[in-house]
Amino acid sequence: MKLNSMLTRLGPFLGLLLVIALFSISSEVRGYFLTYANFKIILTQTVIVAIGALGMTLIIVSGGIDLSVGSTIAFTSVVGALLIQHGWNPAAVVAAVVACGAFIGCLNGAAIAGLRMMPFIITLGMLGVVRGAAKWLADNETVNYDASVINNWMTTPDPFGWSLPPGAWVALAAAVGTAILLRQTVFGRHVFALGSNEATARLCGVPTLRTKVLIYTLAGAFFGLAGLMQLSRLRQGDPTVAVGLELDIIAAVIIGGASLSGGVGTVLGSMIGALIMAVLRNGSQQMGWPTYFQEIIIGLVIIAAVFLDRLRSRST
Repeated sequence: MKLNSMLTRLGPFLGLLLVIALFSISSEVRGYFLTYANFKIILTQTVIVAIGALGMTLIIVSGGIDLSVGSTIAFTSVVGALLIQHGWNPAAVVAAVVACGAFIGCLNGAAIAGLRMMPFIITLGMLGVVRGAAKWLADNETVNYDASVINNWMTTPDPFGWSLPPGAWVALAAAVGTAILLRQTVFGRHVFALGSNEATARLCGVPTLRTKVLIYTLAGAFFGLAGLMQLSRLRQGDPTVAVGLELDIIAAVIIGGASLSGGVGTVLGSMIGALIMAVLRNGSQQMGWPTYFQEIIIGLVIIAAVFLDRLRSRST
C-alpha cells in the first residue's frame, strides 16, 4: 500500500520528466526545447487546459464527469467578445463570463442531482445545447471587437524576457486556492466523501444533492475563466473552438493521478498532467510530426493513463 501510494504521488512527476527527457535527447529539438523561451510558450499553452482541469478535478474526485467543457469554453468566449463589443469594462466582462460558466455548471449539477441521471448523459446533452447556443449568439461566425485589456492575459510585453503572461499567474493562483479548498475545508472533505461512496456519505450527513450542485457550479466558473483565456488567446469569440478540448482536460486530470471511480485526485497532479499534455504537443510540433500523429500519441497516453488507473484501483 505504501509503494502504491508513493507511485500515485510521484507518477505524474516521473511521467513529466520522462516526456521532457525523450524530447531533450533528440538532436532535432535539443537546442531550443530546454530554453526558457520555449518553457514560457509551454506554460502559456498549458493555461486553458490547466484552468479547465481545476474544475474537472473537483468533478472527477466527486465521482462525476463533464463532457460539456469545450462547448462551455467556446460559449463563454463568445459571450465575452459580445460584451466587449458592446462597451463593457473589463472587470464587468470577467465577472459576467465567469458567472455565465457557473450558471451552465449549475444547470448540469441541478439536472444530475435533481433527475438522478448519469453525469455522462446530462453533460453529453449539454455539450450539444451549449455549442448550438454559442453558434446562435455569434450568428454562426466569429465575433470581433476592438482592443481590450483582456487580450494581454495570454501574452507578455517582452517575448524574450523572464516575465510570464498574466494568465499563467491567474492559473497558478486558482490552483493554490482550489488545493486549499479541497484539502483544508469541510466542502473539500465532502467532495472526497461523495466520490468514495455516495450512499455512505449520505448516511454520514453529507448533503449530497447540494454538494453536487455546488461542485458543478464551481467547475463551471473555472470553465468560464478558461473561456476568457481562450478569448484572450484568439482575440475574438469563436463558437467553433475547443472542440475535443474536454478530452485533453479529462486526460490531464487522469494522468495526474485522479481516478475515474472518484474519491482520488489532487490539484498538483492535475497541473502536472496538463503540463505533460502541453509538453507532448510542443515537442511533437518541434519534431515536425504531423497533426494526426500527435493525436495518436495523445490517444495512447490517455489509454495508458486509464489503464494505470485501473491497476491502481485493483491494487487498492
